[in-house]
Amino acid sequence: MPLKTSSLEELPSVNLTSMIDVVFLLIIFFMVGTQFTNSERQIDLQLANVGELKPMVAPPDQRVISVNEFGQCNLDGQPVSIDQLTQQLNAMRTRYPALRVVVRADQKVALQHVAAASAAAQRAGITSLSLAVNSSRQVNR
Repeated sequence: MPLKTSSLEELPSVNLTSMIDVVFLLIIFFMVGTQFTNSERQIDLQLANVGELKPMVAPPDQRVISVNEFGQCNLDGQPVSIDQLTQQLNAMRTRYPALRVVVRADQKVALQHVAAASAAAQRAGITSLSLAVNSSRQVNR
């Protein structure tokens, strides 16, 4: 009996349909079986005290000292005297050591008032002090 030999040999093929079905079933099983709750929040705990903490809020970008044309100072829109300005800036610097302060002064104010506000910030220990100016206006001569 002669053996049949063909010139075209069939390549073996793998049927992946059943394996894909099993993978999808496993994915569905794990999705249904997983709990999407945070179990730590459900435990009733009394957390320990650790003493004095610093605030978790971001420090302010900068504080603004405004000096009007009569020499009156405002710190972030609130009127203050020079002594109050020093005290408040000192308290803020204690909480935020890298506090930045900007001095805004009216163009008609005497330089002495601007210098007094700057000196108050220096006495409070502020190391980053700026003077705001408006560069869009032309200076009258």
